[in-house]
Amino acid sequence: MYGYETYEDDWSRQQNKLVRQLEKAINGEYSAIQCYEKLAELAPDERQRKRIMEIREDEVKHFQRFAQIYTSLTGVQPQPKVTESCPESYRDGVEFAFQDEQETVDFYREVADGVADRSIIKAFNRAAADEQNHAVWFLYYLVGLKG
Repeated sequence: MYGYETYEDDWSRQQNKLVRQLEKAINGEYSAIQCYEKLAELAPDERQRKRIMEIREDEVKHFQRFAQIYTSLTGVQPQPKVTESCPESYRDGVEFAFQDEQETVDFYREVADGVADRSIIKAFNRAAADEQNHAVWFLYYLVGLKG
């Protein structure tokens, strides 16, 4: 019986950790959605505006998938909030987005490595790959601004 209680406690801790990680991911995606809308409006040309809106659409998909996972685990809809404010200038916003995307890649890979459910692993690994791609685009735009 002692082993059973330990297993239950461990499983509960893992579930609670995953729920907290999902909340962080949901809030991060929600914040990015808001920020990239603003960045697209500040973009210096149509090509960059269009690409940033495509990146924003990826963030919407991540948000929806993570919200779906959260709801299936908790039985309630997430209550997303903006947790990071978006810089006011295009240059600062692009630099912020680049750094945030890179940090998010690491976080999503950590989450994927810590769960056993294949659908959750797949969701976080897919999002990590997208975030890495976004970081490359933001780096490209950042280098162009410095050039």
